[in-house]
Amino acid sequence: MKLSVIGCGYLGAVHAAAMAELGHDVIGIDVDPGKIEQLRAGRAPFFEPGLPEVLVSAIASGRLRFSTDIAHADDATVHFVAVGTPQSRDGNAADLRYVDAAIDALLPHLKAGDLIVGKSTVPVGTARRLADRVADAGSGARLAWNPEFLREGYAVKDTIEPDRLVYGVEDDRDAAVLDEVYASAIGSGTPRIVTNFPTAELVKVAANAYLATKISFINAMAEIAEVTGADVTRLADAIGHDARIGRRFLNAGVGFGGGCLPKDIRAFVARAEELGRGESIAFLKEVDAINLRRRQRVVELAQEALEGAVYGKKVAVLGVTFKPHSDDVRDSPALDVAVQLKGLGADVVVTDPEGIDNARLRHPQLLYSNVTEEALRHADLVVLVTEWPEYLGLDPAHVKEIARASTIIDGRNTLDAAAWKAAGWRYVGMGRS
Repeated sequence: MKLSVIGCGYLGAVHAAAMAELGHDVIGIDVDPGKIEQLRAGRAPFFEPGLPEVLVSAIASGRLRFSTDIAHADDATVHFVAVGTPQSRDGNAADLRYVDAAIDALLPHLKAGDLIVGKSTVPVGTARRLADRVADAGSGARLAWNPEFLREGYAVKDTIEPDRLVYGVEDDRDAAVLDEVYASAIGSGTPRIVTNFPTAELVKVAANAYLATKISFINAMAEIAEVTGADVTRLADAIGHDARIGRRFLNAGVGFGGGCLPKDIRAFVARAEELGRGESIAFLKEVDAINLRRRQRVVELAQEALEGAVYGKKVAVLGVTFKPHSDDVRDSPALDVAVQLKGLGADVVVTDPEGIDNARLRHPQLLYSNVTEEALRHADLVVLVTEWPEYLGLDPAHVKEIARASTIIDGRNTLDAAAWKAAGWRYVGMGRS
């Protein structure tokens, strides 16, 4: 099939490359010339495992091209809209200006039978508004909504082998078109759910709200564990055996971040309030508050470890991205902790395998090192806040030799506490006795 992908950021670049890898003829379009030049050269503008290889392969095959000119979408019959919906600067609602601009730019290039497919995460009600706009333009094109469920670090796999496909459509013909787009996944047995616009729009935000709630629940239990002497990790193991609950996403720590969960739950609350049903998901405000408190708790633990004398002390912060296998520092708990410690007067040295360049753009006042050992050398305190494999594999005895510290704070509860204690460290976890 001939596809266009409007917006070549994280979602769009991955989707375009993956669709071409599956055999479709794809044109990726973005207004940023620098981004397009990188993609044309087979270089991803961000770190995502597996994406460079797929880009190079798809471009070499001739099935994947990139352009800044939306007129190059003329030949396509299916147009994916994959632009960002960031949090508004003046509130919690989603900023839809990029979605609206993408639709407006597409309208002159549409023809009868074309299908616009929304991939962006939008407030419920957006698809209906956009479908009416497309219909009023008179081209004969239609609109569908097909939410994405990508996990950073696994985005290529999640696109080529999704765990489910959701179509929000108003015409059975549109579902048939999407079946052709995703023929490979459907042939492999991927579940397919065909529904209306509002349900398709709610699927992504509802899923993110549930995950955020589960993470904040176990972090709330960590707060109780800290004042009672309980161990939240063993607590999670115990309740995780209940089939109704499950163990996944019951890992207490510094909390969630990134470009999706925080802004999506805030936008969900804002939209519910606009609809007059704010009370239905008012609990998500507390979910957000618990999450932010866990960042502050790491800072408090650092102050306690340094006996209140934070000023001038070297603090090695291991990790700056919101999760491993990504270079994304948007709403990163790790970066927030580092900035707060710097604000208290600590000499903070941050290290990360992939996120330093992005972090430096946002917070140039921090010191950064690409070499973990350099960050650790003579450190008065070590704080792990992103669970990169290389940090989990550190030798506690060797770190003890090069650092001045006697305390390590495990903001993710992922280190081998016994091994660190055996090497002479005071190990401090989150909600662990």
